Amino acid sequence: MAFHSKPVRVVVIGTGFVGSSYAYSMINQNITDELVLIDLNKEKTEGDVMDLNHGIPFGSPTKIWAGTYDDCRDADIVVITAGANQKPGETRLDLISKNAAIFKGIVDEVMAASFDGIFLIATNPVDVLSYAVWKYSGLPAERVIGSGTILDTARFRFMLSDYFQLDVRNVHGYIIGEHGDTELPVWSQARIGSEHIHRFMEKYKPEGTQKDLDDMFINVRDAAYHIIEKKGATHYAIAMGLTRLTKTILRNEHSILTVSTLMQGEYGLDDLYIGIPAIVGKSGIQSVVEIDLNEEEKKQLTHSAQVLKKAMEPVFEVE
Repeated sequence: MAFHSKPVRVVVIGTGFVGSSYAYSMINQNITDELVLIDLNKEKTEGDVMDLNHGIPFGSPTKIWAGTYDDCRDADIVVITAGANQKPGETRLDLISKNAAIFKGIVDEVMAASFDGIFLIATNPVDVLSYAVWKYSGLPAERVIGSGTILDTARFRFMLSDYFQLDVRNVHGYIIGEHGDTELPVWSQARIGSEHIHRFMEKYKPEGTQKDLDDMFINVRDAAYHIIEKKGATHYAIAMGLTRLTKTILRNEHSILTVSTLMQGEYGLDDLYIGIPAIVGKSGIQSVVEIDLNEEEKKQLTHSAQVLKKAMEPVFEVE
């Protein structure tokens, strides 16, 4: 799979809130040469293309058009944001059956165009649907990547930076597991600068408590519910996260991101996709990073995996 020997092409399937926000973010950051938008609602897609193209004089010279699945043949990356949206009161796992059926049709169309690049998946439940794309496509697992907990990790870092009144770039920590209700914070490895978060709090915010941190994680975990209740959808931050993931692939940055990837014995897990730190570059997932978890975190991650596997059973044969 050659990169940059021809114009770099990214195809976005689904131009709803997330897909259109991703396209806007991609254009603003000048990440690809060609951007193709595909959606069942062709009128809306053509409107998005017109609107984005009218901004080209202010930014990057990206070629943008409303395309078809045939355009996936020369694509480096296909990003799937299509599917039923999470409604108020629904969990991400409630969307499994309807979105798995939608994805079967999409992936069949993409692969019929002889696509040989990398899939990025953002539609919820992202862990299950990433597994579905891997199964449906027949591509190597390293070339099917879900957005996983990149957004949860970003929310975590932002809330910690706000709590400590520090630059978010100096806050290091991960949310791992299901992108959903069973995700967990890795407090044992959270750092402010090079200092463990608990030691940093003792020194610089002695009035702080573990309850403050626990409440912060609850706000991270439930953020989507609050945003959906207030405005109907979450899309800006995940679009920026997808753009970051796209950039690390196209520019071969070897970045460590908490993406959804296939477990093949790592962390004692197997035959499922789940959000875990992984090194990402031009070939996709280069390796899973097995960070040291304490016993409680190991139990929580195992529980998260078990919940995902049980949810997948009606749709897939899982071991």
